[in-house]
Amino acid sequence: MKKVLFIGLVWPEPQSSAAGTRILQLVRMFQSVGYEVVFASAAVKSSYSHPLSREGVREKDIQLNNSGFDAFISSLKPDIVVFDRFISEEQYGWRVREHCPSAVTILDTEDLHFLRRARQEAVKRNTTIDYYNDTATREIAAILRCDLSLIISKNELELLLETFHLSAELLYYLPFLESNIEESTTDSWLPFEERKDFVFIGNFLHEPNWHTVRVLKAQIWPKIRNCLPAAELHIYGAYASEKVYQLHQPKENFLIKGRAEDARKTLAAYKVLVAPIPFGAGVKGKFIDAMQAGTPSVTTAVGAESMSVDGTWGGYMEDDLDCFSQKAVGLYRDRKIWYEAQEKGTYVLHKTSRKEEFKEPFLTHINELNSGLSSHRQRNFIGQILRNQQHSANKYMSLWIEEKNRHLR
Repeated sequence: MKKVLFIGLVWPEPQSSAAGTRILQLVRMFQSVGYEVVFASAAVKSSYSHPLSREGVREKDIQLNNSGFDAFISSLKPDIVVFDRFISEEQYGWRVREHCPSAVTILDTEDLHFLRRARQEAVKRNTTIDYYNDTATREIAAILRCDLSLIISKNELELLLETFHLSAELLYYLPFLESNIEESTTDSWLPFEERKDFVFIGNFLHEPNWHTVRVLKAQIWPKIRNCLPAAELHIYGAYASEKVYQLHQPKENFLIKGRAEDARKTLAAYKVLVAPIPFGAGVKGKFIDAMQAGTPSVTTAVGAESMSVDGTWGGYMEDDLDCFSQKAVGLYRDRKIWYEAQEKGTYVLHKTSRKEEFKEPFLTHINELNSGLSSHRQRNFIGQILRNQQHSANKYMSLWIEEKNRHLR
């Protein structure tokens, strides 16, 4: 049986973030074609970590800067190794290549971290976006060292190809993978008349979500409430800190609800999702969940990036905050517009993330890559150089840290 090893910076939490859902989708995809899946991480599990072992995944606790990983991977002999983000590749990539040189290495970028950082800095400093930051150097180096990198957004794929001139052979567009919405699902959606209130949801470990809530509180909600004084805005999100809860204002109908145990079931009760996202990257899981729940949304161009289809969106895309508020109110009030937005959301989801459309081509591509791995690597000569340099630098730094830790004990 072929084996695939996932190396995670953290254990997947699909109820906390889209990243956890994404990695779990990949795990299940490999399982569906008979791979034995092993998931390893040096992180401490939380009570929200997904019970991978219940799905037949072997879990392995590993340690950073510890040669015990070498013995583990040498014994496992995986055919494929998937890193859940570029930091995981930096930490373990050289060890994988030293002990399992024939394993196909795949980087799941989730979203481009350097793009998120560049946009965040541009918003904070009120400047144009500068992609060429330190994170870009590290992340693109990891992409070049790997045999394949999974890109979740077409905009990000275009950026890597046209701005950074990476080889298309090293990149593979694989969006969020969702099953098509069945008629039985849409029949269970609450109708317009039975829904009420506005909602936002997002993991507060991600800076864009915290910034979005601040924008909602200070600029969007006062305008909406002025038109709809009886409506409430409910804010959900994992890992809400004290600064988030300080925004809780019942007198203003602005309510911090904390973690949602099931994002889709939670969203399914609300009339409109409002998400004036100012910066970020990748595909946002909140909109996948909202469309699956039949909940229209109002967001920005960045929020809908790589998800809208020729300008079609399940609600509105609006960057001007005054217009944003007006459109949110209109969507909330107008039954006809609301149902049209719901239908458009179903269309967008069907066009951008149908699992049935992307699964087989991806798995075929992996098999072809595996059979022609040697020539694939020869064509990526810059990657060979970076693998050699990273191997030496990270190896001796890691060995030094391991030796230092041994003496401390």
